[in-house]
Amino acid sequence: MSYVGPDFEPPRPPRHPLRGPLTVAVAALVPGALIGWLVWQTVGDSGGDAQASPSSTSSPWGRPTTPGASDDGKEQPGGAGGTGDSEKPGGSPSASAPAASGSLKGKVVVIDPGHNPGNFQHTSEINQQVNIGTNSKECDTTGTATNDGYTEAKFTLDVARRMRTVLEKEGATVKFTQDGDRSWGPCVDERAEIGNKADADAVVSIHADGAGAGNRGFHVILPGSVHSGAADTRPIVASSRELGERVAGSFLRVTGSAPSNYIGGGTGLDVRKDLGGLNLSTVPKVFIECGNMRDSKDAAQLTSSAWRQKAAQGISDGIVSFLHG
Repeated sequence: MSYVGPDFEPPRPPRHPLRGPLTVAVAALVPGALIGWLVWQTVGDSGGDAQASPSSTSSPWGRPTTPGASDDGKEQPGGAGGTGDSEKPGGSPSASAPAASGSLKGKVVVIDPGHNPGNFQHTSEINQQVNIGTNSKECDTTGTATNDGYTEAKFTLDVARRMRTVLEKEGATVKFTQDGDRSWGPCVDERAEIGNKADADAVVSIHADGAGAGNRGFHVILPGSVHSGAADTRPIVASSRELGERVAGSFLRVTGSAPSNYIGGGTGLDVRKDLGGLNLSTVPKVFIECGNMRDSKDAAQLTSSAWRQKAAQGISDGIVSFLHG
């Protein structure tokens, strides 16, 4: 979700698209986590449907054992290339199996397509300051775009609509923060309020990054523990982490896209305390940066209709897995 201008750290040496970042993360994990990784290597690579047991306390990819500048996740506070605060995400995204089939009747999912295609024509409106709980920030931004002009706002809306189709087939009630049905916005505080008022079981905000060329891969942004002003994320930190880990694992499995090589230390996860969309949420919520629009290889995926369908399926599978518990 970055815009033109943020200073991101220089690209790291190329990694294997699937193994490099995960290998780094796995090397630092406890032996129990390593066992989970080896199981995935054995079963997942051969087309199996291995998935960490929800009751496991050793794997960082299943149900967590402990809770763990613009407002769309692109600008990194205190400089780019790291997590937004001192908290470090624990573990790599799971290459989990597809969620078990079953009705999601009665479950409410709010999808937040980042930005709005009309924001470009309403700069004064989106530049107004709004309260994000801890301080004030711009209402919204235009988002980024590929070098050929394919905008983040168009990307997020397309993926969101594809997700709606998938999730409604599962029986979920799906609500949008915007569906191309308003000229600009909504502001980040209203986006959070929509999920809260819906009493959503899960909220996912869809984005794509705008870092420098050579920075590649996806990452999922999790809320840090914030208790200041109107913000109190403490009740949702643990559930949001579980949602984020499941989304990251399914996204990796379905799209084949590697975790970010410039944010999250190869885990595909990043914890932030400076985003109003997360700070003001009272329900489980995460952001996902599906790739870097300014890198030619990532842009080729993001502009592909077939790949966007995979992205929508991967995110949706993670949501379904989370809601099934």
